[in-house]
Amino acid sequence: MQKKTLDRRWLPLNALRAFEGVAKHGSFTAAANALLISQSALSRHVIALERLTGVQLFERRPHALTLTKAGQHLLPAVVKSFDRLEYALDDIRNEGAPSQRTLRVQMPPSFAVQLGVPILRDFRRASAEVDIDLTSPYGVGPPLGDVDVAVVYSKPAVTDLVTDLLWPVRLSVVCHPNIAAAHHGKDLAAFIEANEIVHVRIADLPRHHLWSQFVRQVGLSSVNIERGLVFDTVVLAAQYAAGGQGIALVDTNLFAEEIGAGRLVKPFEATLDDGYGYYLITHPEGLSDTAIALFRSWLIERFGNRPGFVDPPLRLAVSNT
Repeated sequence: MQKKTLDRRWLPLNALRAFEGVAKHGSFTAAANALLISQSALSRHVIALERLTGVQLFERRPHALTLTKAGQHLLPAVVKSFDRLEYALDDIRNEGAPSQRTLRVQMPPSFAVQLGVPILRDFRRASAEVDIDLTSPYGVGPPLGDVDVAVVYSKPAVTDLVTDLLWPVRLSVVCHPNIAAAHHGKDLAAFIEANEIVHVRIADLPRHHLWSQFVRQVGLSSVNIERGLVFDTVVLAAQYAAGGQGIALVDTNLFAEEIGAGRLVKPFEATLDDGYGYYLITHPEGLSDTAIALFRSWLIERFGNRPGFVDPPLRLAVSNT
């Protein structure tokens, strides 16, 4: 069946602005006040847009107003389109004067703490005309709808978004050097049994998921891993291990500095590759935006040319039989 297309001559700009306002404020009354129009006029604009699209954009309930799936799909495109119009018009009004562009960037909390801050600092030095508005929501999966570009911790997925793999995550056992030294000569199973286990919680998965996957992959399913502490982020887990307590599963690329400095050591070669990776996500329409394209290419080059993104050598030789 042939797809229906809308002639841009008939794009309902006022209706789209009304839709954005209602979605932003979560209320027809508040949106009407913000846009300085009557509530009845605002409602007519939204209804006209719903008739044009042929779908409902809002779920209207007595005390709640939420976006439908169609509304959630439309909103990011509307927001970004109006933002870009605003930036272009500001540039023209300023007659070529330097214009500050703000990028909304999403990064996972641990990525932001370990790598995001130095990355954004270096990017700002190279591109001072671009400001960064950083958000770090907890969880895995697709980015929030209102960001320009996102780094996400996720498994590969087929979507309409532009996806660049920064690196595949491989988890290794790490601990404080004293713990590795105290258990020198033990095999992996005995090493795990002898130490406190530090877990990282992943949304919608069992609390011991990563360690369960690890012992299964290395053939140690009989080892008891349903004990120990559970943290919300891998940064907290790594900090706890670096303090001399417990053993943690972490991505050695994410904690290359701590391993290189000897605050953490990797006593075994065994790794867990469960399909997750850090991906750079961009909306297709964003590639034509100079600031987004600049940040995307800069970040890809940064990680593509980073020689440290390989598994570090073992700091202590421990039997892995």
